[in-house]
Amino acid sequence: MKKKSFVFVLLLILVLSTALAACGEKKDSGSDGDKKEKVLVFGRGADSVKLDPAAVTDGESLNVTKNIFETLINFGEQNTDLVPGLASKWETSKNGLEYTFELQKGVKFQDGTDFNAEAVVKNFERWMNGNAEKFPYFQSMFGGFKGDKNAVIKEVKADGEDKVIITLNYPQAPFLKNLAMTPFAIASPTALEKEGKNFEKKPVGTGPFTFVEWKRNDSITLKKNEDYWQKGLPKLDKVIFRSIPDNSARLNALTSGEIDLADGINPSDAKMIEDNPNLQLFKRPSLNVGYLGLTVTRKPFDDKKVRQAVNYAIDKQAIVDTFYEGQADVAKNPMPPVIKGFNDSVEDYKYDPEKAKKLLAESDYKGETIELWAMPVPRPYMPDGQKIAEAIQKNLEDVGMKSKIVNYEWGTYLDKASKGEADAFLLGWTGDNGDADNFLYTLLDEDNIGSNNYTFFKNAETHKLLKEAQKEVDEEKRAKLYEKAQEIIHEEAPWVAIAYSTPLLAGKKEITGFKAHPTGSDRFDTIDFK
Repeated sequence: MKKKSFVFVLLLILVLSTALAACGEKKDSGSDGDKKEKVLVFGRGADSVKLDPAAVTDGESLNVTKNIFETLINFGEQNTDLVPGLASKWETSKNGLEYTFELQKGVKFQDGTDFNAEAVVKNFERWMNGNAEKFPYFQSMFGGFKGDKNAVIKEVKADGEDKVIITLNYPQAPFLKNLAMTPFAIASPTALEKEGKNFEKKPVGTGPFTFVEWKRNDSITLKKNEDYWQKGLPKLDKVIFRSIPDNSARLNALTSGEIDLADGINPSDAKMIEDNPNLQLFKRPSLNVGYLGLTVTRKPFDDKKVRQAVNYAIDKQAIVDTFYEGQADVAKNPMPPVIKGFNDSVEDYKYDPEKAKKLLAESDYKGETIELWAMPVPRPYMPDGQKIAEAIQKNLEDVGMKSKIVNYEWGTYLDKASKGEADAFLLGWTGDNGDADNFLYTLLDEDNIGSNNYTFFKNAETHKLLKEAQKEVDEEKRAKLYEKAQEIIHEEAPWVAIAYSTPLLAGKKEITGFKAHPTGSDRFDTIDFK
């Protein structure tokens, strides 16, 4: 009897110990049952809109596609220096009109088809034959489409299997930096033809991870690309992007072990994370601006005095102190000070309710209630859109302007705002390439009305300056042109520039190899667990 009891106890201990050990492992479903599967669960503030990088402008879509697709040229680990990507090297002609790219050899798309010069040409032809609604970034960064008078790109052709030549209509100073942006990643021509419109739900690129599934408003799952051309990468077997809209709930998911890495950390939680021995805090190099846009084609913001009044009415320092908690600086220009060409001599609109009242009295404003759109998701430049909207609403009420806060689902919010349907809207921008053109021209030039210029601001003088700056290869001369443009934009006041923030992320202590990129689009191929 005692012997049987002893055997039973031993068996029970063995079963329990095996079960406990299994709780700490994620096992492969493959033949090697004992191999640990490395799965990273990334918590973020919103779902993606589409997974076709050429068709979107929102960061949540681009952050996923960054890991499925690749561009001809890459940015550095934590900067916007240019390094080889799908192109191993490139040359520029003396007149700045011809670029020759030597492509990496032996690269395949995730559907098994070859990456080559023909594939690159087909991607460019797709973009060039599109329109601003289909490919908004192409419009913003390359001036227009085939046949448009402002189109930068004239022709793209293959020279053999591994060489591509791009010819421009006129020189564009930031051309190479524009090419390094995620929206210009190379997609599988075979998949594009096969899937058609459905490609935005079934993406195929050359990147380190392959698309698996998308559960709307819940998660997107990627798996390791077993045939990835860069040896030793990726280190993870699977990445799951999980949508958790509330910042606090996302942090709770991290501390409870439900997720491994979290974006959109509230500045107020930074110290708690640093004090937690199981977590680590990541700071993304700042390259953004959060702003209140005033749609100049809608009353009352078609009146410059009303726009200036709103600038004086808003207590930006109080907003930064309350909602960014030491992780941001008050903004005064539509681009951050780290970018060459920032005009520090511009005198910001100071918080002055009396001056705001005076300007409103002199304007055509009739006391109508405006719609104030609040972002429904936290973004690096706007940690809490609803609360910031409420603070702005109180500031406006204090000077005699009534407002109604409006909310929409994120994709709807962006779509409607881009069509000029908002009176005033909270939004922001994380730089894509570290160039002034990517802020001033992309967000505030007439060429980009209907794509990224949501305020519909149009000014002949700034347009001339910004187009000239695109063609100017002398960096000091370019900087002067951008400085002048900022002076005019400040006077015309289509925005209330609110903050330049330092976005925060947090992760488990075991995470290694993660480098938060200033553009907001992070590659996960080098991430590992200790």
